[in-house]
Amino acid sequence: MTPNRNAETVLSVFERAGYARIEPPILQPADIFLDLSGEEIRHRLFVTSDSEGREWALRPEFTIPVALAYLASADAGKAMNFSYSGPIFRVRQGEADEFVQSGIESFGRMDREATDAEILTRAYEAVVETGETKVDIKLGDMGLFSAFLSALGLQPVWQRRLKRAFAKGALDAATLSSMADTVPETMKHAGLLNALEGQDPKAARAFVEDLLQIAGISTVGGRSAGEIAERFLGQASNASEGALPSEARQVLEHYSAIEGDPDTASAALRALADDAELDVNAALDAFDTRAGFIAARGVPFNAISYSARFGRNLDYYTGAVFEFRRSGDVTGRPLVGGGRYDRLLQTLGASSPVPAVGCAVFIDRLAGGAA
Repeated sequence: MTPNRNAETVLSVFERAGYARIEPPILQPADIFLDLSGEEIRHRLFVTSDSEGREWALRPEFTIPVALAYLASADAGKAMNFSYSGPIFRVRQGEADEFVQSGIESFGRMDREATDAEILTRAYEAVVETGETKVDIKLGDMGLFSAFLSALGLQPVWQRRLKRAFAKGALDAATLSSMADTVPETMKHAGLLNALEGQDPKAARAFVEDLLQIAGISTVGGRSAGEIAERFLGQASNASEGALPSEARQVLEHYSAIEGDPDTASAALRALADDAELDVNAALDAFDTRAGFIAARGVPFNAISYSARFGRNLDYYTGAVFEFRRSGDVTGRPLVGGGRYDRLLQTLGASSPVPAVGCAVFIDRLAGGAA
């Protein structure tokens, strides 16, 4: 089956399920992606400028453009389901930089766990219809991880750092151990670090990036100015907050090692919470409810595995996340990726939070697609 035929097949599954077709413009404001998608997208955009100096990007993904179109419509605030299919432009190592994605986004539904399960199930139905019959589904849960961080009573700065590590798939014993290292009492640039303490993170980062640019520094050791700024601000956080508490590190090491089918993982997560005397019952109940809905929709239980350290490297995810991979595929490239992002629409201009979840199918990676 050719890539175009795959796209038609996937889109037809979504449209039959009631997801209305939407076609956002290919040219999008670049700053939105730079602000909201994090380092995963920053170095992978194709950017141009117009005659007035405004930066525009060739569409690197669909979630943000679809969300913007929804907010600009008369249906903003209502429960709406959308589908899409079209070209994406993003630098990819070893793959074409222009490729086709098809997907779905659901906004405004309050039955979060049921909607999570529906999105995952529709994606599964779509890829199976293209001929992908042996698929492994990996689950993660940013919301559950955040609940553990809050219950541990960690300072906001540590929660932010740990969430970044989670999103990058770097929440492991080595990373946690490095965060627990003793912070020197005296640090270089202490005056500047003190001046940055307590400032808005985005403004502080922009300030450090400006200083680097004034000094003529664009890269150091392969790191961009933005990455250097992030590391510098991380040092500022360490200086003001101290090292990661050893008790929290031990809990998180146990947490990050939990994996298996949803039932096994749930039991291990509840045992850890009980041993550490952490109240995360609401998040664990949501986890179990979601797993129940997925099972009830007929997705093969033996195809699903949960990993407590699995995250997707986009900053806007807030809840359950998932990826599909072809069984036995050693490349590690997902066929499908998605998850919940409840805070994104308010960040984009909604007057109040809007529940949101969606997924994207990499059409060229499906059976019969481009190599």
